[in-house]
Parts: sequence; C-alpha cells; structure tokens
Amino acid sequence: MKTVSKLFAVAAALVTFATTNLHAQSTEVAKGVRLAIGVSGGVADKGSPFEYGLGADLGFQFGLSREVALTATGGYTTMMAKDNGTDYNFIPVKGGIKVFPQIGGTYLLGEAGAGFATKDGGKTSLIWSAGLGYQFQGGFDIGARYEGYKQDAASTTYQPYNGQFALRLAYGFKL
Repeated sequence: MKTVSKLFAVAAALVTFATTNLHAQSTEVAKGVRLAIGVSGGVADKGSPFEYGLGADLGFQFGLSREVALTATGGYTTMMAKDNGTDYNFIPVKGGIKVFPQIGGTYLLGEAGAGFATKDGGKTSLIWSAGLGYQFQGGFDIGARYEGYKQDAASTTYQPYNGQFALRLAYGFKL
C-alpha cells in the first residue's frame, strides 16, 4: 500500500506543480480531435497474484466542448505475476469521458471497456478505470488512475480479481 500511496503522491504533486507554477494556459485544451501515444506502469492491488503492470497505448480524444471530451483507447498491457506465476497479457479497448474543470489542463477521467486476452484459452475481461491528470498545452500528458479487471471464470488466465494503480505518460497532438 505504501507504493500505491507514493505513486499517487507523486502524481498529485506533479498536477499541483503544473497547475500553480506554469503560465496561464488556454482553457481550450478539450476542444478538437487529438491523438496521443502513451506508456504506463503501475503496481498491482494488494492480494493480487500480480506484482506490477506495464503497457502502451494509442488514444483518441474527441472534444465536445472546452469542459468535456470523449475518449477511445487501445493498446497492450502485461500484468507481471508474483512468484513465477503466469503473466496476464491482454489488449485493452476502452471508451470514456474526460472532464476539464478549467484549472489549467487538469482533468478527471473515467473509462470502461474490454481486455482481450492474448493467451490461448484466455477470455475477455471487463476493464474499468478512473483517474486524474494534467494535459499540457505543448502536447504532454501525465495521469494517474486505478484500473480494475474482472475476468471470466472460464478463462485459463482467470484470477478472482485484480487491478492496478498506474501512472501514464503520453504525448498528444491535434489532428
């Protein structure tokens, strides 16, 4: 739990720094269509059979207004098992919403979708996540999230429950 607390403390400090020490930014960060390439790393839940997770993703952000944007992401994630267990590799596909409360580029994020197992006999998982982050005007984006996975009991990769607290770094640009 200490690692999780440290991860969120670092993310909160970065967001606080970004919102208080940077020059005034446009409140138009959510408008338009953006493409982002990101990498993430996280620590697994306490009690999870996994130790940590690593991933890469490609995401689209469709700005509806200056406060709200829809998101669509896909990528590849691997959850590394503890004690020489079996790793869980999957392709997450999620859709969601970003809300910008107009404090610089700060946002709140909620997503849900499916994780398609890459191992034979693996079944599709339900994925959900919630987090916060900061989208810089120059294209960089940093976010912290909790991401939960609910697997099908018939899957060869089945675990009763698992999830991760993750930090994501990305670079995005307008299309």
